[in-house]
Amino acid sequence: MSDIIEVEGLAMHFRGCQALRNVDLAIPRGSVFALLGENGAGKTTLIRILTGFQSPTSGSVRILGLDPLKDALAIRRRIGYVSDTPALYQWMRIDEIGSFASAFYPEGFLDNYHDLITRYELPANRKIKHLSKGQRAKVALALAVSHDPELLILDEPTSGLDPLVRRAFLESMVERAARGRTVLLSSHQISEIERVADRMAIIHDGHVRLQGTLSDMRNDVVELTFSVTDPLAVLPVVERNVEVLSEQKSGRQVRWIALSGDDSVEKTVSDWPGVHSVRSRPANLEELFVACTRGSKSPSQLSNDDSPRVVFQDVT
Repeated sequence: MSDIIEVEGLAMHFRGCQALRNVDLAIPRGSVFALLGENGAGKTTLIRILTGFQSPTSGSVRILGLDPLKDALAIRRRIGYVSDTPALYQWMRIDEIGSFASAFYPEGFLDNYHDLITRYELPANRKIKHLSKGQRAKVALALAVSHDPELLILDEPTSGLDPLVRRAFLESMVERAARGRTVLLSSHQISEIERVADRMAIIHDGHVRLQGTLSDMRNDVVELTFSVTDPLAVLPVVERNVEVLSEQKSGRQVRWIALSGDDSVEKTVSDWPGVHSVRSRPANLEELFVACTRGSKSPSQLSNDDSPRVVFQDVT
């Protein structure tokens, strides 16, 4: 499965701010890939670079095999994009904005658009300025997918949608991937990510902290709780089979969210001097997200040359 998006060493510096720091990403075709991060983590900046709206400070980007800066028009014809605040012509009616957009795309766009606004129960003759936030989001989604793009990029796409439409929309993203299309979904809603994404990256403070398949993350990340004889002792966290993403201490009690490449993490920690009463269980995605964004070592303490903390590699 070839990569539809390739990002290497990407950095973006604004005045007084480092929005992205040495970002590497590989997004394969036919997948639903989620960017999970807090507001301000760098997700929207990354998407603006991918779509050619922003020139990066350094690093390289290839999307559909093209350079977003040199081939921006060719890329935009082959992708769909919905921003977190879609810009629509306020004076147009819903049907008019579809007709206007159809001039930029192949035949069939308008028929697909009319089908979608009917499915979303949108009044075709109503002006954009009279629509609710949720209705505007539905119009933007219909415009983005009516040309059946190879890649669909969505920045917080379900904001303002009612639960039923949100569920139907997310399910349609899975269907698109099953047909060989690719979806890049940016969100801070963990429940949405778990429902539809098969791969994801957690981004915090401009760093990609983790990336890989959700199944690998669920299998390889555990919550460890244990007691220590000496609460001031320094534990050997550099042990090669254990990487601690976050740590909480309360006296002699320690709680870790940790990553292990095999099933021996509990035994490994149990064998350390002064450690006893070790218990482990799989960590859920919310705990993993909190560990990456609120862990004991903040990404802001890392240098620009530091690589992502962990990358889950495909073995298939």
